[in-house]
Amino acid sequence: MPVSDSPDRECVADRDPGGEGLPINELFYSLQGEGTLAGVPSVFVRTSGCNLRCWFCDSYHTSWEPTHARMGLEEIVAEIESHPADHVVLTGGEPLLHEESVALLETLDERGYHTTVETNGTIHREAPIDLASISPKLESSTPTADRDPKGEGEWAQRHEDARIDLEALSALVEDYAFQLKFVVTDADDMPEIRGLLADLRRVTSEPIHDEDVLLMPEGATRERLAETRERVAELAMEYGFRYTPRLHVDLWNDAPET
Repeated sequence: MPVSDSPDRECVADRDPGGEGLPINELFYSLQGEGTLAGVPSVFVRTSGCNLRCWFCDSYHTSWEPTHARMGLEEIVAEIESHPADHVVLTGGEPLLHEESVALLETLDERGYHTTVETNGTIHREAPIDLASISPKLESSTPTADRDPKGEGEWAQRHEDARIDLEALSALVEDYAFQLKFVVTDADDMPEIRGLLADLRRVTSEPIHDEDVLLMPEGATRERLAETRERVAELAMEYGFRYTPRLHVDLWNDAPET
């Protein structure tokens, strides 16, 4: 049930306004397009609202202009159960902004679903998460005045100050099975990735292996991926990290509910 086209969707604040249920921008059945589970049929629950503003965000209506239909927990679970999938991906926006995400994850765990949470790594919550798909945001994500999709540049400093939280990253890595997924444009991103990994390895007790690190080409359209995928694949080979495709973009370009 895609809800992103709902006529009664409404704006959501950067923080959970505390209403009933969750602000849901999309709820749909598709293939996982990214990471170690790429290709697995999954139900996607996309919450609205984010504490960051990546200029290249591929879910613009959960961050820059957040829209949603608020759905109750039972309604969300009923829609999930209507699809033939054992995997659920809770994504956003930033789904861990919302306390109700924990209740949803607990319910899904009780019903035997495998859950992946797509997070920017700035928030930690205690919940039954089978895979924490952590995507720390690099400096290249900051919406400077020349890259801000709204042309305002008002979010640049706020995003820059909040995009990396080593304490939250460490807690996520220690508490859950994880993958660290970096959106990469070119070789200029690699020193920052290596520096962040060194910092994280110093502060966490959990080993972080190179195969836990995934490089994903920046691009929300086939045309843009054609410009970035080959060089990012070469960087993965050069540095010994994993490469992850954006399978949904290859299959459906930038169509919603994919």
